[in-house]
Amino acid sequence: MKAVNHNKLLEAMIVHDGGVPRRIQHVIKVYQFAKMIGEQEGLDEETQYILETAAIVHDIGIRPALEKYGSSAGNLQEQEGPAIARQALSRLGYDESVIKRVCYLVGHHHTLREVDGMDYQILLEADFLVNLYEDGCDREAVRHTYETVFRTKTGKRICAVMFGIVP
Repeated sequence: MKAVNHNKLLEAMIVHDGGVPRRIQHVIKVYQFAKMIGEQEGLDEETQYILETAAIVHDIGIRPALEKYGSSAGNLQEQEGPAIARQALSRLGYDESVIKRVCYLVGHHHTLREVDGMDYQILLEADFLVNLYEDGCDREAVRHTYETVFRTKTGKRICAVMFGIVP
């Protein structure tokens, strides 16, 4: 697998979401949490690389969903995101095997059932860590998410400490 520097992809996402600093900030935060959780959970190099790549482009479908449907609902992000992610990743020279899995993750990052890999699980956890904060969720919502979504030791620990909940 030929690795592409993630900074190029991050810059491409900054351009993609230009004018919407909240979305750019969201991407950076999800990317960093995903990177941290994946490393602490001991992912193999390829899975870690796929996870980090997916974390950067996970919300790439928001802009086209808003333009087409006037909504950024999760299912619309999942519907619109993979094709645009494929274009961006191809343009930057990512391997087809990476593109295929990343597009799958982009197309499922709001789907909580049938999670089929640690890259998928950690992407969900990283996105929830950021969304719980950005959406101002109350303690009850955080606890429910902790109990129903989080599976990794690292993700659970970060969630519990960040939001001050006792597992």
